[in-house]
Amino acid sequence: MPRETRNRIARAFGAAFPLTLPVLAGYYFLGLSYGLYMHSLGFSWLWPTLTAAFVYGGSLEFVLGSMLCAQFNPVTTAVVAVAVQLRHTFYAITQLGRYRGNGWKTFFLVFGMSDETFAITSSTPAPEGVDEGWFMLLITWLDQLYWIVGSAAGGIFGQLVAFPTKGLSFVMTALFVVIFLGAWDKAQDRRPAYIGLVCSVVCLLVLGPSNFMVPAMACMTAALLVMRELDARAARAQAPEGGDAQ
Repeated sequence: MPRETRNRIARAFGAAFPLTLPVLAGYYFLGLSYGLYMHSLGFSWLWPTLTAAFVYGGSLEFVLGSMLCAQFNPVTTAVVAVAVQLRHTFYAITQLGRYRGNGWKTFFLVFGMSDETFAITSSTPAPEGVDEGWFMLLITWLDQLYWIVGSAAGGIFGQLVAFPTKGLSFVMTALFVVIFLGAWDKAQDRRPAYIGLVCSVVCLLVLGPSNFMVPAMACMTAALLVMRELDARAARAQAPEGGDAQ
Protein backbone atom coordinates (compact mmCIF):
# COMPACT_ATOMS: atom_id res chain seq x y z
CA MET A 1 0.00 0.00 0.00
CA PRO A 2 1.48 3.39 -0.98
CA ARG A 3 2.59 5.62 1.87
CA GLU A 4 0.20 8.37 0.77
CA THR A 5 -2.75 5.98 1.07
CA ARG A 6 -1.62 4.84 4.53
CA ASN A 7 -1.40 8.45 5.67
CA ARG A 8 -4.87 9.14 4.25
CA ILE A 9 -6.31 6.17 6.14
CA ALA A 10 -4.53 7.18 9.36
CA ARG A 11 -5.95 10.71 9.22
CA ALA A 12 -9.43 9.35 8.51
CA PHE A 13 -9.15 6.88 11.39
CA GLY A 14 -8.07 9.61 13.78
CA ALA A 15 -11.15 11.64 12.85
CA ALA A 16 -13.59 8.71 12.76
CA PHE A 17 -12.70 6.74 15.87
CA PRO A 18 -13.70 9.32 18.52
CA LEU A 19 -17.09 9.74 16.86
CA THR A 20 -17.81 6.02 17.19
CA LEU A 21 -17.08 5.69 20.92
CA PRO A 22 -20.75 6.11 21.94
CA VAL A 23 -21.62 3.40 19.41
CA LEU A 24 -18.93 1.17 20.92
CA ALA A 25 -20.62 1.35 24.32
CA GLY A 26 -24.06 0.57 22.93
CA TYR A 27 -23.14 -2.02 20.31
CA TYR A 28 -20.83 -4.02 22.52
CA PHE A 29 -23.36 -4.59 25.28
CA LEU A 30 -26.26 -5.10 22.90
CA GLY A 31 -24.09 -7.52 20.90
CA LEU A 32 -23.21 -9.27 24.14
CA SER A 33 -26.91 -9.80 24.87
CA TYR A 34 -27.41 -11.05 21.32
CA GLY A 35 -24.62 -13.62 21.70
CA LEU A 36 -26.09 -14.79 25.00
CA TYR A 37 -29.55 -14.93 23.44
CA MET A 38 -28.29 -17.13 20.60
CA HIS A 39 -26.56 -19.37 23.15
CA SER A 40 -29.86 -19.72 25.03
CA LEU A 41 -31.41 -20.97 21.77
CA GLY A 42 -28.74 -23.66 21.47
CA PHE A 43 -26.34 -22.05 18.97
CA SER A 44 -22.57 -22.02 19.36
CA TRP A 45 -20.65 -18.74 19.50
CA LEU A 46 -19.86 -19.04 15.78
CA TRP A 47 -23.46 -18.40 14.74
CA PRO A 48 -23.86 -14.92 16.29
CA THR A 49 -20.39 -14.02 15.07
CA LEU A 50 -21.18 -14.98 11.47
CA THR A 51 -24.60 -13.33 11.44
CA ALA A 52 -23.05 -10.17 12.89
CA ALA A 53 -20.51 -10.19 10.06
CA PHE A 54 -22.70 -11.20 7.12
CA VAL A 55 -26.26 -10.26 8.11
CA TYR A 56 -25.52 -7.25 10.32
CA GLY A 57 -29.15 -6.40 10.84
CA GLY A 58 -29.27 -5.58 14.54
CA SER A 59 -32.89 -6.16 15.50
CA LEU A 60 -33.28 -8.46 12.48
CA GLU A 61 -30.64 -10.77 13.92
CA PHE A 62 -32.65 -11.20 17.12
CA VAL A 63 -35.66 -12.15 15.00
CA LEU A 64 -33.48 -14.44 12.89
CA GLY A 65 -32.49 -16.43 15.94
CA SER A 66 -36.06 -17.51 16.65
CA MET A 67 -36.68 -18.12 12.93
CA LEU A 68 -33.74 -20.51 12.75
CA CYS A 69 -35.37 -22.56 15.51
CA ALA A 70 -38.79 -22.64 13.84
CA GLN A 71 -40.07 -24.47 10.80
CA PHE A 72 -38.51 -22.95 7.68
CA ASN A 73 -40.85 -20.47 6.03
CA PRO A 74 -39.05 -18.49 3.30
CA VAL A 75 -41.99 -16.16 2.59
CA THR A 76 -42.36 -15.08 6.21
CA THR A 77 -38.60 -14.76 6.59
CA ALA A 78 -38.30 -12.53 3.51
CA VAL A 79 -41.25 -10.33 4.45
CA VAL A 80 -40.07 -9.87 8.03
CA ALA A 81 -36.51 -9.11 6.90
CA VAL A 82 -37.69 -6.47 4.43
CA ALA A 83 -40.14 -4.94 6.90
CA VAL A 84 -37.63 -4.73 9.75
CA GLN A 85 -34.86 -3.27 7.60
CA LEU A 86 -36.94 -1.17 5.21
CA ARG A 87 -35.98 2.07 6.95
CA HIS A 88 -32.41 1.61 5.66
CA THR A 89 -33.70 2.19 2.13
CA PHE A 90 -34.62 5.74 3.03
CA TYR A 91 -31.31 6.25 4.81
CA ALA A 92 -29.46 5.14 1.67
CA ILE A 93 -31.45 7.46 -0.60
CA THR A 94 -30.34 10.49 1.40
CA GLN A 95 -26.70 9.34 1.17
CA LEU A 96 -26.57 8.62 -2.57
CA GLY A 97 -24.77 11.86 -3.35
CA ARG A 98 -22.07 11.31 -0.74
CA TYR A 99 -21.58 7.64 -1.57
CA ARG A 100 -21.23 8.21 -5.31
CA GLY A 101 -17.68 8.19 -6.63
CA ASN A 102 -16.15 6.11 -3.83
CA GLY A 103 -15.52 3.03 -5.98
CA TRP A 104 -15.30 -0.27 -4.08
CA LYS A 105 -15.97 1.53 -0.80
CA THR A 106 -19.57 2.14 -1.85
CA PHE A 107 -20.50 -1.54 -1.44
CA PHE A 108 -19.31 -1.60 2.17
CA LEU A 109 -20.89 1.78 2.91
CA VAL A 110 -24.27 0.48 1.75
CA PHE A 111 -23.96 -2.94 3.38
CA GLY A 112 -22.70 -1.56 6.69
CA MET A 113 -25.29 1.17 7.13
CA SER A 114 -27.04 1.10 10.49
CA ASP A 115 -29.12 3.62 12.40
CA GLU A 116 -26.14 4.83 14.41
CA THR A 117 -23.74 4.85 11.46
CA PHE A 118 -26.23 6.85 9.43
CA ALA A 119 -26.68 9.30 12.30
CA ILE A 120 -22.93 9.97 12.39
CA THR A 121 -22.12 10.05 8.67
CA SER A 122 -25.17 12.11 7.73
CA SER A 123 -24.59 14.79 10.36
CA THR A 124 -20.79 14.97 10.47
CA PRO A 125 -18.78 15.96 7.40
CA ALA A 126 -15.20 14.87 7.09
CA PRO A 127 -12.82 17.40 8.69
CA GLU A 128 -10.70 19.51 6.41
CA GLY A 129 -7.82 17.52 4.97
CA VAL A 130 -9.50 14.14 5.64
CA ASP A 131 -10.62 11.91 2.78
CA GLU A 132 -14.41 11.70 3.01
CA GLY A 133 -14.65 8.21 1.52
CA TRP A 134 -12.23 6.70 4.02
CA PHE A 135 -13.79 8.76 6.82
CA MET A 136 -17.27 7.31 6.19
CA LEU A 137 -15.94 3.82 5.54
CA LEU A 138 -13.96 3.68 8.78
CA ILE A 139 -16.97 4.84 10.77
CA THR A 140 -18.98 2.08 9.11
CA TRP A 141 -16.34 -0.59 9.68
CA LEU A 142 -15.67 0.41 13.28
CA ASP A 143 -19.37 0.32 14.15
CA GLN A 144 -19.78 -3.13 12.63
CA LEU A 145 -16.61 -4.35 14.35
CA TYR A 146 -18.06 -3.38 17.72
CA TRP A 147 -21.19 -5.39 16.94
CA ILE A 148 -19.20 -8.44 15.79
CA VAL A 149 -16.92 -8.41 18.84
CA GLY A 150 -19.84 -7.99 21.23
CA SER A 151 -21.82 -10.80 19.59
CA ALA A 152 -18.83 -13.16 19.62
CA ALA A 153 -18.05 -12.30 23.24
CA GLY A 154 -21.64 -13.01 24.27
CA GLY A 155 -21.63 -16.38 22.51
CA ILE A 156 -18.27 -17.39 24.00
CA PHE A 157 -19.23 -16.19 27.47
CA GLY A 158 -22.43 -18.19 27.29
CA GLN A 159 -20.48 -21.36 26.49
CA LEU A 160 -17.73 -20.88 29.08
CA VAL A 161 -19.80 -19.73 32.03
CA ALA A 162 -22.63 -21.94 33.21
CA PHE A 163 -25.62 -19.89 34.29
CA PRO A 164 -29.37 -20.29 33.81
CA THR A 165 -30.55 -18.84 30.50
CA LYS A 166 -34.25 -19.36 31.08
CA GLY A 167 -36.09 -16.21 30.14
CA LEU A 168 -33.10 -14.71 28.29
CA SER A 169 -35.05 -14.89 25.01
CA PHE A 170 -37.16 -12.06 26.40
CA VAL A 171 -34.28 -9.74 25.46
CA MET A 172 -35.70 -9.61 21.93
CA THR A 173 -39.11 -8.55 23.22
CA ALA A 174 -37.48 -6.00 25.51
CA LEU A 175 -35.44 -4.61 22.60
CA PHE A 176 -38.52 -3.97 20.47
CA VAL A 177 -40.44 -2.54 23.42
CA VAL A 178 -37.64 -0.05 24.03
CA ILE A 179 -37.51 0.87 20.32
CA PHE A 180 -41.29 1.30 20.28
CA LEU A 181 -41.33 3.46 23.42
CA GLY A 182 -38.52 5.63 22.06
CA ALA A 183 -40.40 6.18 18.80
CA TRP A 184 -43.63 6.78 20.73
CA ASP A 185 -41.98 9.44 22.87
CA LYS A 186 -40.53 11.30 19.87
CA ALA A 187 -43.49 10.97 17.51
CA GLN A 188 -45.77 13.95 16.95
CA ASP A 189 -48.32 11.77 15.18
CA ARG A 190 -48.98 8.53 17.07
CA ARG A 191 -51.62 7.15 14.75
CA PRO A 192 -49.15 4.75 13.04
CA ALA A 193 -48.28 3.32 16.47
CA TYR A 194 -51.94 2.73 17.23
CA ILE A 195 -52.39 1.08 13.83
CA GLY A 196 -49.44 -1.22 14.48
CA LEU A 197 -50.71 -2.21 17.90
CA VAL A 198 -54.28 -2.87 16.78
CA CYS A 199 -53.27 -4.85 13.67
CA SER A 200 -50.76 -6.94 15.61
CA VAL A 201 -53.11 -7.76 18.48
CA VAL A 202 -56.06 -8.60 16.22
CA CYS A 203 -54.00 -10.83 13.93
CA LEU A 204 -52.33 -12.50 16.90
CA LEU A 205 -55.68 -13.32 18.50
CA VAL A 206 -57.23 -14.52 15.25
CA LEU A 207 -54.32 -16.39 13.64
CA GLY A 208 -52.12 -17.35 16.57
CA PRO A 209 -48.44 -16.65 17.29
CA SER A 210 -47.12 -18.82 14.43
CA ASN A 211 -49.07 -17.22 11.59
CA PHE A 212 -49.86 -13.64 12.52
CA MET A 213 -46.68 -11.82 11.42
CA VAL A 214 -47.17 -11.47 7.66
CA PRO A 215 -50.94 -10.71 7.82
CA ALA A 216 -50.30 -8.13 10.54
CA MET A 217 -47.71 -6.37 8.40
CA ALA A 218 -50.04 -6.45 5.40
CA CYS A 219 -52.82 -4.92 7.51
CA MET A 220 -50.45 -2.22 8.80
CA THR A 221 -49.31 -1.35 5.28
CA ALA A 222 -52.89 -1.13 3.98
CA ALA A 223 -54.03 0.95 6.95
CA LEU A 224 -51.08 3.35 6.64
CA LEU A 225 -51.75 3.81 2.92
CA VAL A 226 -55.40 4.60 3.65
CA MET A 227 -54.37 7.04 6.39
CA ARG A 228 -51.96 8.75 4.01
CA GLU A 229 -54.64 9.11 1.35
CA LEU A 230 -57.15 10.53 3.85
CA ASP A 231 -54.55 13.02 5.09
CA ALA A 232 -53.81 14.08 1.50
CA ARG A 233 -57.51 14.61 0.80
CA ALA A 234 -57.92 16.63 3.98
CA ALA A 235 -54.95 18.79 3.02
CA ARG A 236 -56.39 19.40 -0.47
CA ALA A 237 -59.77 20.29 1.02
CA GLN A 238 -58.22 22.86 3.32
CA ALA A 239 -55.99 24.41 0.64
CA PRO A 240 -58.66 26.74 -0.87
CA GLU A 241 -59.54 28.05 2.58
CA GLY A 242 -55.89 28.83 3.20
CA GLY A 243 -55.67 30.53 -0.14
CA ASP A 244 -58.70 32.69 0.51
CA ALA A 245 -57.37 33.64 3.90
CA GLN A 246 -54.25 35.00 2.30
